[in-house]
Amino acid sequence: MRRRSLGSLGAALGASLLPEVSRSHTPSASRSDGERVLRIVSPFEFAGPDPARSGSVFSRMGIGEMLLGADPEGRPVPMLAAHWSVSPDGLLWRFEIRSGVHFHDDSPVTPEAAASSLRHARAAASPLSRVPIMSIDAEGEEVLVRLSRPFAPLPAFLANYASMILAPSAYGADGRVRAVIGTGPYRVDRFAPPLQLDVARFEGWWGPRPAVGRASYLVVGQGEARASMAESGRADLTMALQPVTVARLRRSPRVELRMVPVPRTRLLKLNAASPLFSDLRVRKALSLAVDREGIAAALLRNPAVAADQLFPPTMPEWHDETAAAGRDLARARELLAEAGWRPGHDGILINGKGLRFRTTCVTFITWPELLPIATALQAQFREIGVEMTVSIGNSSDIPLGHRDGTLEMALLARNYVLVPDPFGTLVQDFGPEGGDWGAMGWSSPDLDGLLRRLAEGPPHDEQRDLRQRSARILREELPVIPIAWSELGIAIGRDLANVTVDPFETSFRLHEITWAG
Repeated sequence: MRRRSLGSLGAALGASLLPEVSRSHTPSASRSDGERVLRIVSPFEFAGPDPARSGSVFSRMGIGEMLLGADPEGRPVPMLAAHWSVSPDGLLWRFEIRSGVHFHDDSPVTPEAAASSLRHARAAASPLSRVPIMSIDAEGEEVLVRLSRPFAPLPAFLANYASMILAPSAYGADGRVRAVIGTGPYRVDRFAPPLQLDVARFEGWWGPRPAVGRASYLVVGQGEARASMAESGRADLTMALQPVTVARLRRSPRVELRMVPVPRTRLLKLNAASPLFSDLRVRKALSLAVDREGIAAALLRNPAVAADQLFPPTMPEWHDETAAAGRDLARARELLAEAGWRPGHDGILINGKGLRFRTTCVTFITWPELLPIATALQAQFREIGVEMTVSIGNSSDIPLGHRDGTLEMALLARNYVLVPDPFGTLVQDFGPEGGDWGAMGWSSPDLDGLLRRLAEGPPHDEQRDLRQRSARILREELPVIPIAWSELGIAIGRDLANVTVDPFETSFRLHEITWAG
C-alpha cells in the first residue's frame, strides 16, 4: 500500500515542478492537419478499457452510450433504447433498440449485441450486478430483462456508465474488455491510460454531427497545475478546480468560471466494527467535534456547503430541512465519557481496557481539498482527546482497506448519483455487507427494509417518505460522518461556446460544444 506522510507530501506538491509536468503532457491546440483540438484537463484517472472500472471517463468523453440516459432531474430518457416498457407484475422489461445505430467499428447495434454487453456488465463488479436479474436476452428488435422480483430503479442502473454498450469486437475470447468500441459521437483515437485519452468525431453517429472534431483528455492530479493550465490557455475545459484558485481565475480574461452544485459529499468513513467506533455515542461525539462551518468558510470558500447531513439541498427528496449538526464540544466530551473514555496524562482518551484513542485517517489528493480538510479534522478531534494521524495514498487504498479489514477511518468525496437514482448508491454503500465507499462494520435491518420497499416502486408520496426515513437512519446512526457538500469548479476557455455542465458528472457534452471564433 503506497502512502506518504504529511511531511513528505510537500515535495510531491512542489509548485515549481507542476508547469513542467503539465507541458510535457499537454496536447497541442491543433494537429498537423490544422484541425483544432479541444483540450480537457481533469484529475480523474482511468485504469483500462473496461467500463466497470473506467466508464465514467468514456461516458464523459462521448465514447460510449447506454440503453438509457437521464435528464437533469434524474428521470430516464432514451439513448440506445428508443422505447421501453415493463410488465404489470414488474418482472419483465422490454427495451426497443434504436434502428440504424452503428458501433465505432461500423458493425450494427443489434439487440443481441446489446444484450451480450449487458451480460458482461452484470458479470463485472458493477451496479448492475446488484439488480435481481434472472436473464438478459434478445427478442426481435428488443432486449428483454427478466427479474426475480420487481425492481423499479432498473432504468437508473442501465443509465450508469458501467452498463455501457460495447461492440462484440470489444471483448476478447476470455470475455474481458480489450478495446473501447462504443456508439457515441466520439471514437477513441489514442488510448494511453491512466493519463491521456484522445478522441475523434465518429462520422457514423446517430445524432447530429458535432462541431468539435477532436478532443484530448489529460489527467493532471495537482489542482494548482490545472488552474495554471487554464490561466495560460493550455487547457480549454478545466475540471475540479480548487477553491483557493477560484478567486484568481475569476479575474482571468482567458476563462469563464462556473461553480455548479453537485450531489457529491465529503465524508468520513468509519470502521464501525473497530473498538474505537463501534459505540454510537463515539460516532456522535466525533460528528459534534467537527467545525463544519469553519471548514466550509475557510477551506472551501463557501459557508453554504457545510454538511449537516449526507444529502445536500439539491436532493430534496432525501434532504431534511430541519436537520442541524452544529459543533458542541461539551456534549461530545459527555458522550465519550458515557462510552467509557477518559483523558490520559497527555489528554488523549483511554478506555477501561487501556486502549488509547489513536486512529489513522486515509485520504488522497485527487480531490485536493481533502488534505487540508483532513488536517483541520486532525486538530478538531485533538480537542476532544482523539489522536488522528493523516495518511495520504491512492484512492484505491480505501476499498482495499475496506476489503481486508485494515481501514480505520477514511476521508473521501462520494457522488450519490453515479446511478441517476441515489437509491443505486445507497444499495451499494449501506446494504447488509456495507460498501467500499460506504458503511464498514455497520448494517441496519430497518434501512434494508426501506430500500427493499423503494425497489418495489411504491407511489410517489410513499417514495418520499421512505427516502426521508432512510436518510434519517443514516443521519442518526452515522456509519459515515458528513463534512461538506460540493461544488464543481470549471474553467471554460473563451474560445468555447454552448458549454453546459452535467450535474451528474456523466458527460462533458462535447457534441454540443462549438468554437466561439
